[in-house]
Amino acid sequence: MKVYGLIGKKLDHSFSLKFFNEKFKKEKISNVVYKNFEINDVKDFKQIINRTNIYGLNVTIPYKQTIIPYLDALCPEAKKVNSVNTIKIYENKLIGYNTDIIGFEHSINTLKKYKKAIILGNGGSSQAIQYVLDKLNKEFIVISRTSKYNYTYIDFNLLKTHKLIINTTPLGMFPKIEKYPNIPYQYLDSSHYLYDLIYNPPITKFLEEGIKKGSKTRNGLDMLKKQAEASWNIWNTQK
Repeated sequence: MKVYGLIGKKLDHSFSLKFFNEKFKKEKISNVVYKNFEINDVKDFKQIINRTNIYGLNVTIPYKQTIIPYLDALCPEAKKVNSVNTIKIYENKLIGYNTDIIGFEHSINTLKKYKKAIILGNGGSSQAIQYVLDKLNKEFIVISRTSKYNYTYIDFNLLKTHKLIINTTPLGMFPKIEKYPNIPYQYLDSSHYLYDLIYNPPITKFLEEGIKKGSKTRNGLDMLKKQAEASWNIWNTQK
């Protein structure tokens, strides 16, 4: 039995478990299973590798960056963004990839008119978003507690020019659905587009506040589906 899985914390409501096991059933892929592996410390994932017939892993919060020292190699994109969400086991080597890049780039193809963006958060997912926006020659500013610009930097003038707002933080994710990024929502209008990488709940408080102001919104489900398929393709190619 080939085993694939997801490592992270608080995985009870993870998308990947349902997605892959439904995929296996629908496409009649036999002798394979996808499991959740909750670990309290990133170093514990080596025990999973040693004890289980693992062929590939997805990585989620909070280990997308801290997992890197435990890997044997990184693909160029993962190395560039210093973030991994997919691990392939090939010839007894652990190779890190970043399919968030693939998923986000696909999903943003319909948002070409938005030339300037605000990225909320500066963690592993944010690095992938920054990579894609830079690749597409879109101007962006990163807002976080640890970045050059914190949340107090967002004002009317910034929102007048930066119409695409992307939340890469876990604020609002189930079960803490009452949380949301502290931005001046009163300055939003129908010209803004709010993109939340969170998919559970489908409409976060962040998106809800945008809807109240007439802004267009999107959650992270489409991106997640695309990055999951990209992970599967990586696991099942020879190189």
